[in-house]
Amino acid sequence: MKKIIYVAVIVAVAIAVGISLEPNSKKSEVFHVTLADPKLYVNGIFSDTFMIQKGMYQFSFVPNGDSPETLSIALKGPTFSFAEDFRLNGTLHDTGISTYYTWNYIGKKEIKIDEDQQLQIVINPHENLLGSVSVDLTRT
Repeated sequence: MKKIIYVAVIVAVAIAVGISLEPNSKKSEVFHVTLADPKLYVNGIFSDTFMIQKGMYQFSFVPNGDSPETLSIALKGPTFSFAEDFRLNGTLHDTGISTYYTWNYIGKKEIKIDEDQQLQIVINPHENLLGSVSVDLTRT
């Protein structure tokens, strides 16, 4: 009888852990681009359009040390306008046996869309067309 109780407790704990590790189902990516090829730019600027629904969104980036130092992003729609100059920030980590940097863009990353609409995104890497960076806009 004790074995059945122990097994039931283990199964319940495993289910609880699995549920807590499940990704947030509300988050969904609405825009993604990996800028790693100069052919993606026209006159040094990347531009695209996409549909977006009413809600809260957040930018995220996958930069590295070669990414543009400043990444200017503008969003424009019929009832929405946003512009931000994101600045690349490197954080030095010293483990005692090695040192390395992690990279992130600093700037306003959260936006609120008040109604469904089509947006145009314009990304300006300020002439750094070879430094790769991924840009995502995700619903939160």
